[in-house]
Amino acid sequence: MPEPATIALASSSVPEWAIHVGKGIEHALAPARSVIEPILASRWTLGVWLTLNLVSLAVLWWDIRERNRNLPSMMKLVWSLVVGYSGPIGLAVYWFTGRTQIDSDSLWKKGFRSTSHCYSGCGIGEVIGITAATIILSFTTFWVVVTTFTLAYIAGFAFTIGPLMQEGVGFGEAVKDALWSETPSITIMEIVAIGTDLLLAGGAGWTQPLFWTALLFSLSIGFVAAYPVNALLIEFGVKEGMGNPAEMDGGRSSGQSAAD
Repeated sequence: MPEPATIALASSSVPEWAIHVGKGIEHALAPARSVIEPILASRWTLGVWLTLNLVSLAVLWWDIRERNRNLPSMMKLVWSLVVGYSGPIGLAVYWFTGRTQIDSDSLWKKGFRSTSHCYSGCGIGEVIGITAATIILSFTTFWVVVTTFTLAYIAGFAFTIGPLMQEGVGFGEAVKDALWSETPSITIMEIVAIGTDLLLAGGAGWTQPLFWTALLFSLSIGFVAAYPVNALLIEFGVKEGMGNPAEMDGGRSSGQSAAD
């Protein structure tokens, strides 16, 4: 980021109350920041994180090729991005909730799949927004936030609409469902993810390890924050959640598919 978050926001057109709230949150999280930031600033941390992510991606692609070819192409991309962002954590989410081999479906599994869809798209928007706005456009922190939020929303909706259409939902209905059901989870995800990134790397340049580790870390924190929102939306019928992957297994008949 080009400058510390509080300085950037104070010098922009952000309302005074929002600045006070931001400073209060920053002060409250200062102890956690003092512990996490030095760890994320290490080149060793970045190297280990990237290595784990690459190994996790290799396992994912092997499993998809050997055991889960029947997953729709959009889902394969979704899981690749989830694992690419969060490494072993994303691989665990796929393994227990996204494979055709799951024995049964449940609310917690639907919640993870639903969160993964918007996470995959929002992650693209966040990575492009932060890197392009900082490295290429040299925006101030305020405009980096605006750009990142906008791109994250667009990509998050797109990655929700795509899988719905591959499941047979019409384009118009998919757009309506995405706007109605995904706005709460995307909003929470991006507030937490971008806020975490600003808190940890608000003054870091793109050549510093902290810039990249904080970005990856903040994405994973955003996923965690959005999960309960998605689970509640499914529980109360606001969204249906993505289909049971066991029903996509070509080796099963519809009568043999796992229970919903």
